[in-house]
Amino acid sequence: MVDDAHRRAAGRGGGRRAGRAVLGSRPAHSVRLPSVTRPEQRAAPAERTVKWLRVAAAYAWRLILVGIVVYGVFSILGSFQLIAVALFLALVVTSVLHPLTDLLSRFLPRPLSVAITLVGSLALLLGLFALVGSAVAGESARLAEEFRGGVHRIEQWLRRPPFRLSSDALSGLQSQVTHYISTHRAALLSSAVNELGRVVELITGVALALFASVFFLHSGERLWSWARDQLLPSGARPVWDRAGRAAWRTFAGYTRGIIIVAATNAVLVGVVLLVLRVPLALPLTLLEFFAAFVPLVGSPVALGVATIVALAGRGPLTAAGVLVLIVVIGQLEGHVLHPVVMSWAVRLHPLVVAVSVIAGSIVAGVIGAVVAVPLVSVVWAVLRTLRAVPP
Repeated sequence: MVDDAHRRAAGRGGGRRAGRAVLGSRPAHSVRLPSVTRPEQRAAPAERTVKWLRVAAAYAWRLILVGIVVYGVFSILGSFQLIAVALFLALVVTSVLHPLTDLLSRFLPRPLSVAITLVGSLALLLGLFALVGSAVAGESARLAEEFRGGVHRIEQWLRRPPFRLSSDALSGLQSQVTHYISTHRAALLSSAVNELGRVVELITGVALALFASVFFLHSGERLWSWARDQLLPSGARPVWDRAGRAAWRTFAGYTRGIIIVAATNAVLVGVVLLVLRVPLALPLTLLEFFAAFVPLVGSPVALGVATIVALAGRGPLTAAGVLVLIVVIGQLEGHVLHPVVMSWAVRLHPLVVAVSVIAGSIVAGVIGAVVAVPLVSVVWAVLRTLRAVPP
């Protein structure tokens, strides 16, 4: 009986050891049964959709978020439009005058170099405007006579084929214009008064831009370093430094390039207008220079104004010559000047430029049309820099 008790105890111990893993023992053979998919383990409805739809949805909500952020930024800038435009103008002045300031600072103190550069540039610009004003004032009597004769020539031209407008229709059109001006005289005067307020805002913005450009030219690098070190965490500083420097290189290159393009267009237009003896050649040349800052749109608009002046002052043949000039300038600007001069800046597709100009004009008028293309160029340069592997 004692032996039977010992065997039963050994059997129970052996059973317990068989249920546990023993080091060095041979593993028992196991059979893997087919897994049964439970209802809660089935694929979610989003995972059962096609891949391209999931990718499109992921991009869609991210684009919506980016659009909301961009809209908020533009809303804030719209509330402080004068300050934003003044700082943009200060950055333009800094990008143009910074190389000259650096050159003068090799021989003169930095504050004196900044003063000489700013005062000299301002005197040159004011002298150019004074020259245009004196030219217009000196030729006002002759221009008035030429325009009266030009209007008469236009009337004679409209009476001939293919228009064949009668004298009654032309006189009726003149009477309608006169009646409209006399009827809406109060509204025109109030709009003129409102434009005086705009002039005051313009003078304030220019003063703020000059004030800011003094500090940007004198210590722009120190201002950027202070803002980077004081406002950003240490881990984000290298990335923001790369992005900021890429943005500044692109903006400065674009600004200098567009000034060269505008000056080239203005010189060509001025020479042709002087050869064709178009009235107001110098003011139209200056208009062409400033209009070229709006890519693809500004130069044709300015030359359209020159065409109207040529039609009134010199006749249809001269106006046709100015129309030919519009085509030549457009081809030269699109196929030669922009690809060659703007090579150091970000080169955008003409479709992107056109959409940017139209969108900017819808959002902020003429200012938006001017700012849109450099803004898109800067954003694209920053994205390319951040996607690249840092050295």
